[in-house]
Amino acid sequence: MIEHDGMQANLSGQSKPTDLSEYIVADPETPGGEPVFRGTRVPVAMLFEHLQSDGPLDEFLENFPSVSRAAAVAARRQNPQRLSSKRQPRQP
Repeated sequence: MIEHDGMQANLSGQSKPTDLSEYIVADPETPGGEPVFRGTRVPVAMLFEHLQSDGPLDEFLENFPSVSRAAAVAARRQNPQRLSSKRQPRQP
C-alpha cells in the first residue's frame, strides 16, 4: 500500500509501483478540484460511474479517447471514494 497526496494504492501483485500523479491530478483551479485524468478534463468519477453501471472499460476508453488505458487501469485499482470525491481542505 502506498499513499500519494491523500490517495492510496494497493500494489500487491504488481511488479512496478504506480505513481498516481502520472495519471491523475486534482487542481483546485480546475473542475472544482475534482480529480481528473492528467492532460484531460475527464473526471475520474466518470470512470467509476461507467463501471458501476456495468459498462466495459473498452467502451469507456472509446468514449474518452484522451484517457489512456494505463490511466484508466491505474484509477480502477483505487478506492473510488478517494478518487471521485471532491477534496476537502485540511483542518489545522
